[in-house]
Amino acid sequence: MKPKAARKLLERYRVTDGAAFRLADHDPADGGGGIVDHDELDALLADGVARLSELQGRLYAADTWSLLVVLQAMDAAGKDGTIKHVMTGVNPQGVVVTPFKQPGPEDLAHGFLWRVHAHAPAAGRIAVFNRSHYEDVLVARVHPELLDHAHLPAGLHGGKKFWRHRLEDISAFETYLVHQGTAVIKIFLHVSREEQKRRFLSRIDTPHKNWKFSAADIKERDYWDEYQTAYEQAIAATATAHAPWYVVPADNKLFAHLVVAEAMIDALSGMELEEPSPPEAECKLLAEAKARLEAE
Repeated sequence: MKPKAARKLLERYRVTDGAAFRLADHDPADGGGGIVDHDELDALLADGVARLSELQGRLYAADTWSLLVVLQAMDAAGKDGTIKHVMTGVNPQGVVVTPFKQPGPEDLAHGFLWRVHAHAPAAGRIAVFNRSHYEDVLVARVHPELLDHAHLPAGLHGGKKFWRHRLEDISAFETYLVHQGTAVIKIFLHVSREEQKRRFLSRIDTPHKNWKFSAADIKERDYWDEYQTAYEQAIAATATAHAPWYVVPADNKLFAHLVVAEAMIDALSGMELEEPSPPEAECKLLAEAKARLEAE
């Protein structure tokens, strides 16, 4: 994808200041507003995956910067498919994907950010969080009874101040990561209620997709409006220039994959990565080794 078009595309979905953010202003079926020719999506994504692979190689070789991709979405929005198609060309040695499920007893005995910090990317690596620390201001906000198991002192949780503090903690955590050389981008795959219904029905009607469906998905669908509000508040409170959100239209899976790939490319390109040059002494050893091999 041409750099100018890529910048224009990302500007359309990037959120760096939540002061006026409203989720309702973002259309899940948006197709790029003429920036992208949908007949070329396959070719554009293939090109993006190739560029991503090249940049990941430089990241790994430099062994200084790292990248954290936070992937959040409603059920059936395409998180797993996005990981599969966008990360298909990268070296698996340099990427770790961590799916965050319901916290276990040890997780609940610690602060809510404890379990995610250990999975932040090491230098030179890319980490993808399939769900993340944001679940603690999304699911827990929609179902506050979950906090009864979090070992919090009586009276410490409940009310708007509690959620504001959690969101402030998340923003501070992400700022800390940035200060340590980890670029942070957060992706919200924004699917419509109608498209989610279509995908649920497809999972039910297609035998080899049955494993993807859970009755719990239908139960959570009953809380659609509550989740939309929770997402809006979370994005508004934590969107910054150094750790931006991308509200990615997800009704068209292939288009969503392209936007995510370009967001990752943009983050890596901003690092101005250069493959390290060996020190002079090592260059001398390389020259000697080459001469010896050629003399055999």
